[in-house]
Amino acid sequence: MPISDYIVTIGLEVHCQINSNSKMFCGCATSFGDEPNSNICPVCLGLPGALPVLNRHAIEQTILAGMMLGCSTPEISKWDRKNYFYPDMPKNFQLTQFDLPLCIGGGVLLYDLAYPKEVQNNIPTPGKVVKLTRIHLEEDVAKSTHHSNNSTIDFNRAGTPLMEIVSDPDIETPEQAYAYLKSLQQILIYGGISDADMEKGQMRCDVNVSLRPHGQDELGEKVELKNLNSISAVRNSLYYEIERQAEELDAGIAQIQSTRRWDSDIEETQMMRTKEDAHDYRYFPEPDLLPIKTARLVEKMRPHVPELPHHKRERFEQDFGLSPYDAGVLTSDQQLADYFEAAAKDPKLGKKVANWITNSVLAKLNESNISITHCPLPAKHILELVKLVEAGTISNNQAREVFAELWEKPDIKPADQAKAMGFEPADTGAIESIIDEVITANPDKVTEIQAGNEKLVNFLTGQVMKASKGKANPKMVTDSLKNKLL
Repeated sequence: MPISDYIVTIGLEVHCQINSNSKMFCGCATSFGDEPNSNICPVCLGLPGALPVLNRHAIEQTILAGMMLGCSTPEISKWDRKNYFYPDMPKNFQLTQFDLPLCIGGGVLLYDLAYPKEVQNNIPTPGKVVKLTRIHLEEDVAKSTHHSNNSTIDFNRAGTPLMEIVSDPDIETPEQAYAYLKSLQQILIYGGISDADMEKGQMRCDVNVSLRPHGQDELGEKVELKNLNSISAVRNSLYYEIERQAEELDAGIAQIQSTRRWDSDIEETQMMRTKEDAHDYRYFPEPDLLPIKTARLVEKMRPHVPELPHHKRERFEQDFGLSPYDAGVLTSDQQLADYFEAAAKDPKLGKKVANWITNSVLAKLNESNISITHCPLPAKHILELVKLVEAGTISNNQAREVFAELWEKPDIKPADQAKAMGFEPADTGAIESIIDEVITANPDKVTEIQAGNEKLVNFLTGQVMKASKGKANPKMVTDSLKNKLL
């Protein structure tokens, strides 16, 4: 059967490191890139007799994440031991949450611009909300690096506060999985909860995928995919795995619950092991940590819920008259949204400011391969440029030239740079004289314009601009021509 004859069911387990100066159960630093095994202590090494102490900040941030995603928080949350052996966890259990996590339910709205670019204009289910099962808090394990002849372990990461965000099996396509991760990443960054940088291992993802024929209610056997180091890898691995499972089901090969590893070099998934069930981990309550009463923490974090990206987008549309697309672009990055708001102090000029940022500023950032965080041009300069154009001091073309110079010399004020480049307002009387001369020199064009061909006004505007050596304001020239001829 073709793939279309099967129902694809996808669920994601996202592990996200929380922004915290210290680890989940000890005071060791969580800084990235330090000398291996330099931020360690008996607790994160799992040495006998070491006792855990809760990181209150990590608990509060997890509750905040839950509020942003519409989760509920049980009145009591507790800690459990997840028992298994692996070299990156020497105490042979992980401190996590099993049956009473900090957050339950909720969902992630998939933003249109979070989808891959090639499908943004044809999203099958726009506005889809992927439902969540839970968010629980746990400790991260050490980082294992596998070499040709041996493996090394860095315990700096061990004990880092880690949220596990578990979705329902509510995702239907690789594109939705891609958009889910992008949208979730954006929301977490907006809340300051995590930088969610997959390249730094701050956000990692395991994928569960199964296929079943149309008409079958029972889900197919779940296959878990690991070693996914980027959002693109998640999408590509799903394409491969869906096709693999479909081919095997067509051949009568039953799927088994298993874990497979994505190999990005050959772009294939490979069998690692059959998948364990929860009872294989022998969960039991952590005896060294008391349960948490959450009511007071929930009330504490409620005022800290930020404006979410889709709410900010709606506000930009309403307050500044932006198109849904422009508002979506500006809110897709929190720093970019802040830059726009700093520039758009005059709401009446908001759309023109947005045009400058989405076209000129973003183009220069891409050209320079830098983010908006490192933009050399102060936001206020964009507003000043727009005001210079609106006042007729400089033309749009002149403003682009000024912008290019300001990018290299951001300490100079736009008005001063325009003056230094000789872009001063032309004498109004002189411009009017040029307009009259152009009208006199082009009687045939004037006749056509007055007969209804108003597009020719642009031709006359061009002649005036040429005669004034670019000093005239094109909009003012066009308006003057229309007043004189129409």
